[in-house]
Amino acid sequence: MMYCRHCNHELQHPFLDLGSAPPSNAYLSKASLSEPEVWFPLRVMVCNHCWLVQTEDHAGREVLFSKDYAYFSSFSSSWLVHNERYVNAMEARFGLNENSCVVEIAANDGYMLQYVQARKIPCYGIEPTASTAAAARAKGLCIEEEFFGVTLADRLVTQGRQADLTAANNVLAHVPDINDFVAGFARLLKQQGVATFEFPHLLRMITECQFDTAYHEHYSYLSLHAVRTVFEANGLAIFDVEELPTHGGSLRVFAQCLDSGLHKVELSVENILLREKTAGLLSTELYAEFMRQPARVTRELLSFLINAANEGKTVGAYGAAAKGNTLLNFAGVRPHLLPYVVDLNPAKQGKYMPGSKIPIVDEAHLRSQRPDYVLILPWNLSDEVMQQLSYIREWGGVFVTAIPSLKVIA
Repeated sequence: MMYCRHCNHELQHPFLDLGSAPPSNAYLSKASLSEPEVWFPLRVMVCNHCWLVQTEDHAGREVLFSKDYAYFSSFSSSWLVHNERYVNAMEARFGLNENSCVVEIAANDGYMLQYVQARKIPCYGIEPTASTAAAARAKGLCIEEEFFGVTLADRLVTQGRQADLTAANNVLAHVPDINDFVAGFARLLKQQGVATFEFPHLLRMITECQFDTAYHEHYSYLSLHAVRTVFEANGLAIFDVEELPTHGGSLRVFAQCLDSGLHKVELSVENILLREKTAGLLSTELYAEFMRQPARVTRELLSFLINAANEGKTVGAYGAAAKGNTLLNFAGVRPHLLPYVVDLNPAKQGKYMPGSKIPIVDEAHLRSQRPDYVLILPWNLSDEVMQQLSYIREWGGVFVTAIPSLKVIA
């Protein structure tokens, strides 16, 4: 029996069942290939009381976000551009200056705060994973290496480190205790402060069959309805929301302290809430229908890989992303169908994909192997990847994506 991690109601309605899988960022070393690998059930439920969609809880955050966590945000050039634009926009909209304080929760390798620092706006980050925290410190950033919540927020407040702006990009879905996490922002903000959150939009996940964004590190799958409910229960009020193209379609939510009232509520909030309701996000029927889609996608992918092998065609993949691990493990793809995955991150190169045990190699391997097809696993970055790897067309190579349906891009 499972209870909602926000409102504690019993969860009875399934949304997604992907069997079992290892943690998506638990990349394997060569030495660990012969050792047993830990897999956890990967099932997602929806609460019909607060409409928070959530993964069954089988692994603690310390297991999933370990000291050698291998996801470094700065390896995506488009993500860097996105965040530099964010800093420019926040500086202009909220009048940030040398007297302000910007705090990023889940600062990763300093991908965003570096732009705040360049503008001489005081800032610091909170990042619990040692590997990425070290990379951020190497950029001259101040980092608190700890998980965020009420306890840390209260300590920072006593140190006089309250925030005019807090940023939380793609982390709200990653926290097991969502109430403690959100309440921490209400404590850390100055009375006139603003908190922004970016997260993949559940509505886009459903309408575009983005089931591969389900993995154990994603404890929650977020609609604006659910986020508003969680926020208001924990001291924050949403006053604006923007739709973003990042991560397959995200929302950027702006919030203030519940008793602030400094910023008026924009029409964008009601517009997206209405669209979610019209689409069926406040009804269990929509969630129950979703499971048929992942099975269709994996059949298409397996048929493509098997046909390519039968025709003597070679296939390589690009991007050792967490979503790729979900897709490959649910489809049962192994090295005999997909012999390698290319990734720019040196922390992943020389390791193996969890579950599928497909080798992760550098880009030079792609140039030497000259595959007929390159399967782009992080489909949300397909434009960036196709531009970066445009040279595969020199030998007649073509790109392939599997989500929302199989697509061969000549």
